Amino acid sequence: MLAPETITALVAGVVGVVVALIAVLVLDRLWPPMLQREFVVDLPLETAWQHLARVEQWPSWARHIKRVELQPPGELRLNSTGRMVLTNGLKPAWTVTAFNPRRNWIWVGDFLWLTIDYDHRFEELDPTQTRITFALEARGFGKSILGRLFAKIYSKTLDRAIAALVQEMNASRVQ
Repeated sequence: MLAPETITALVAGVVGVVVALIAVLVLDRLWPPMLQREFVVDLPLETAWQHLARVEQWPSWARHIKRVELQPPGELRLNSTGRMVLTNGLKPAWTVTAFNPRRNWIWVGDFLWLTIDYDHRFEELDPTQTRITFALEARGFGKSILGRLFAKIYSKTLDRAIAALVQEMNASRVQ
């Protein structure tokens, strides 16, 4: 038989774990993590779409990406799969789960045990300008904590990549 102090310590530990799990579940429901960036490029919608949909060319502006492997190669489409080979050695894989030409596409990938939805949205502002939105949302247990950690780590990299993308896209219109 266990000593009363041991039983008390075990009960306190179990209660602590249960309270922590409930807190994570409540945070996951009330405070979903999301990383979103909007930017405008000086290109017509169709040209902006075509530029960004050439995902194998992303390393030209996203310096954290060494290479993009797209299956099947060529044009991005529904059910395309891909893998980013990152400069840090990671190789995240994704699958296109929604594809609405000149409006948006979503690809889904994993981060630890979370699922991350990456939405790429396009909106024509006028015949010469397009607003592009990158929206990332996490799904899965602990998304309120791990999703925010992912967003914090990725946000600076994403900001640098977007600045280079805007410069590249805007420069392409004068060629």
